[in-house]
Amino acid sequence: MRVYALVLMIAAVSTYLLVPLVLRVAIAVGAITQLRSRDVHNHPIPRLGGVAMYLGLVVSFVMASQIPYLGNVFARDSGAWAVLAGAGVMCLIGVLDDVWELTWYAKLAGEVIAAGVMAWFGVQFVSLPIFGLTVGSMRLTLFATIIVVVVVVNAVNFIDGLDGLAAGVVGIGALAFLFYAYYLTRLASPGDYSSVATGVVAGLVGICIGFLPHNFHEARIFMGDSGALMLGTVISGATILVTGQIDPAKVDTAFAVPAYMPIMLPVLVLIIPVVDMVWAVIRRVAQGKSPFEADAGHLHHRLLRRGHSHTAAVLVLYMWAGLVSLGSVATVVYPTRMWIPALVLAFVLAVVITRRNFGKRYIVKREREESLNEHRSGGEHRDIDSMSAR
Repeated sequence: MRVYALVLMIAAVSTYLLVPLVLRVAIAVGAITQLRSRDVHNHPIPRLGGVAMYLGLVVSFVMASQIPYLGNVFARDSGAWAVLAGAGVMCLIGVLDDVWELTWYAKLAGEVIAAGVMAWFGVQFVSLPIFGLTVGSMRLTLFATIIVVVVVVNAVNFIDGLDGLAAGVVGIGALAFLFYAYYLTRLASPGDYSSVATGVVAGLVGICIGFLPHNFHEARIFMGDSGALMLGTVISGATILVTGQIDPAKVDTAFAVPAYMPIMLPVLVLIIPVVDMVWAVIRRVAQGKSPFEADAGHLHHRLLRRGHSHTAAVLVLYMWAGLVSLGSVATVVYPTRMWIPALVLAFVLAVVITRRNFGKRYIVKREREESLNEHRSGGEHRDIDSMSAR
């Protein structure tokens, strides 16, 4: 596990150091998020942070390829480079959208192309690791891979609405997936813990950690679509490497229960963005709108309207993402008698914490405090926040 921790740290440090450089580029090319009715920030903020994240991932992969223990993981024909290629194309599509704001159908076409690139280089659903099922023909394999990738990248993109939200939720989910992928590798191949999926997810966790200090409230830079689409590509690619390429013939009785988890865990890891995306599509279609039309009805918008501060809303979503994703891994790794009481207690505490901030008295008190502070300072606190953000 120490070698994967090293890959994680390389990705984190590289991303952290690259963000200031990308920030200058974003300002120079005019990739700046202006104020819109659905946004919650109060001044224009540069985007393109996803470029720094992608470059951090590239640096971590290149350096990891020089580690003898990971020689097979990052070999020339490894799936890690296929994921990196697909993520690179997806990041480029996001850059174009961050700078010129593509139409939804142009961006969707680009997402399909990027997913197709990753599939073309070998990251595809070959089988489902239960019941000996195979996807089928080459065309069906390619189609299934593209659908999964496009759904995941849009789920991550939908939740990217508050400072640090997407990077944190994906980072937490990826951390849970890292533990699970490593556990599954040890179970499947005792004595050889090298794994492409584990190496890819370690880099993903690292770039999220390295980006968060620049992106947490108040953010100096947004990841933009270049980051959200790229993160979705990487985590979906890692999922396919685990789920779609396990040989069903090797799934024996001892391996049966963990074999279900590659199918369920990616959904559970991304439960917050997936639920948000599904609800957004249903809501917009019911209102007679395009499912791709942006609005202010996402989970994070609802938390803000219910009385949470910006930071509190993000932390509440972190809490639920961690509970579901890490709890899911615990159900496989630990005996039932251990994880059931722990998960029940964690769930009760999460509900209590969430409900406390939703209380009417909290909302009234917060509104009164904000009104009083604004009256005393004459609005100076907003100017100070803007200066600190810059």
